Amino acid sequence: MADIVLAGVFKEYLNGVVAIRDLDLELVDGELMVLVGPSGCGKSTLLRMVAGLEDVTAGTVTIDGKDVTNASPRSRDVAMVFQSYALYPHMSVRRNIGYPLKLARLPKHEIGDRVEAVARRLGLEKVLDRRPSQLSGGQRQRVAMGRAIVRQPTAFLMDEPLSNLDANLRVQMRAEIAGLQRDLGVTTMYVTHDQVEAMTMGDRVAVLNEGVLEQCATPRALYDAPVNLFVAGFIGSPAINLFATRIEACNGTAAVQLGGHSVPLAARQRAALADERVEGDVVLGVRPEAFEAVEAERATVTMRAAFVEELGSEHVVHGTLVDDPAQQPCAARMSIEHTPAAGDLVPLRVLPERLLLFDASSGRRIGHGLDGR
Repeated sequence: MADIVLAGVFKEYLNGVVAIRDLDLELVDGELMVLVGPSGCGKSTLLRMVAGLEDVTAGTVTIDGKDVTNASPRSRDVAMVFQSYALYPHMSVRRNIGYPLKLARLPKHEIGDRVEAVARRLGLEKVLDRRPSQLSGGQRQRVAMGRAIVRQPTAFLMDEPLSNLDANLRVQMRAEIAGLQRDLGVTTMYVTHDQVEAMTMGDRVAVLNEGVLEQCATPRALYDAPVNLFVAGFIGSPAINLFATRIEACNGTAAVQLGGHSVPLAARQRAALADERVEGDVVLGVRPEAFEAVEAERATVTMRAAFVEELGSEHVVHGTLVDDPAQQPCAARMSIEHTPAAGDLVPLRVLPERLLLFDASSGRRIGHGLDGR
């Protein structure tokens, strides 16, 4: 097991494209860190720099206290699991799992014992003599995991290992990988473009955007306290509702305009506005669950439903707020007790304590310094 520390890391290609910009990131011993972001944000490049498969333009990479910035991949004692599995088609499962140990010239009996132990852990005992073409996608993924585990490395590096699997199998395998990582206690850097995967698996999640580390925090902190509009918009499904609005005075307190109505702000938001001396234009972030379906007389705003996603245990209603001059798309999460249909007017109460405020020019969340996340 090992810490992984990246300090001031840059990656610039010969054509001038900068993939990673002055990035600092530390994985603590035994942590599962997930890198997430849109396509082209640099997450796979960063993983490959840790593995030694990409050169570092500037900065340092340290594994287990050793500077490995210019070290060869083999000398870093990390094991990679790739999207393509990278199994040898002509070898049996047994030989695929044991191949790293053969390269290390371990005795045959030790290779056999370790392969058998890994196969039992991954439920592969009955397929050890089959070839990859005779396996299901989930079994091939387990073989790739087994080949990494059998080496007993100081760290695992996983590059979108579940992206080739169907939806149901992905859910099953991400639970298995997370459970296995906890059991082994091996420091793991895991790359995915799937934010649900990131939020359900990671001890912490690092959000990248155009080579910049926007925020690294627990899944809960990313959702409740995003540092800026990018993180707020990227994390969450359905996506957060964002409204351009203004701070105003209402009945002696601070409020924002939403759908033609004044919504008083909670004490925490008022304190943040006063501390940062914010006035005028802001962007209001409203998570879909920050709306509550109520009777018309208790409503803060009214939504005209355009369509309803039926999710079994709940609904997500999509539409626009009736009095919103911009008619921005809006989504509200509701329990099955409320069953609106397309075209219905849906009265909603806004939960002020769940609102997020962002600076209209910089995109930075107002109050980030106060909550310390």
